[in-house]
Amino acid sequence: MYWVFKTEPAECSILDIQAAGPKGVVWEGVRNYQARNFLRDQVKIGDQVLIHHSSCAHVGIAGVGVILAEAYPDPSQFQPRSLYYDAKSTPEKAPWVAVQVGFVEQFSKVLSMTELRQIYGLADMQLLKKGNRLSIIPATKAEFDLVLCVAKAYSES
Repeated sequence: MYWVFKTEPAECSILDIQAAGPKGVVWEGVRNYQARNFLRDQVKIGDQVLIHHSSCAHVGIAGVGVILAEAYPDPSQFQPRSLYYDAKSTPEKAPWVAVQVGFVEQFSKVLSMTELRQIYGLADMQLLKKGNRLSIIPATKAEFDLVLCVAKAYSES
């Protein structure tokens, strides 16, 4: 499977994933049920992930990650000082999950939403649909490959 994971780079950027080394980062704080269900039920070790930076100066796809560990209870739901604390969560009833994401590559430039919309073949990509606010979004192999191809073209120019 292929995915787009949205993140605010001030919280967790492609560079943070790279700096984390071989253990990767805990992808935590997902508090939308549909996105949680993707993480819990469909995201598997080895899945490739397009890392999408949002709420920043350069919004767009910044690189590629890989899933290193499948869903486990999100530790932030138990931490009272966390932005993602959930007072109703207990170790016995932990509704929120996290995965481990490792680094694959950083693109030479962030591929903006405008650039992505101009790529023939990405018209149906969920990321580009109006009103799509999910932080975990499935992508097709064809979409993933097209994004990589464009990123490679930018790095060679």
